[in-house]
Amino acid sequence: MTPHQPVNPAIPPQESLIQYPSAFPIKVMGPNHEAFVASVLGVVVQHAPDFDAATLERRPSSSGTYLGLTVTVTATSREQLDAIYRALTSLPHVKYVL
Repeated sequence: MTPHQPVNPAIPPQESLIQYPSAFPIKVMGPNHEAFVASVLGVVVQHAPDFDAATLERRPSSSGTYLGLTVTVTATSREQLDAIYRALTSLPHVKYVL
């Protein structure tokens, strides 16, 4: 792969498995701290301004050390989803993004 080649090449709309706009859940795992939650919400709202924080789902791990978050955004394009995933995975507290 060359340095300027896109990581995810463009998929023609007729070949995409996702119809846009679409409700799209994103799961994020990190430490069970409010700073983690705030940073995830900040990224999501930056890329999906219509996101309703009241719909955020939280699932603490059995030990309470980690927190799983599910944010469901109204995805408008693959580019938007790629930007959200890149931004979330760049956060220092994030362990996983699915």
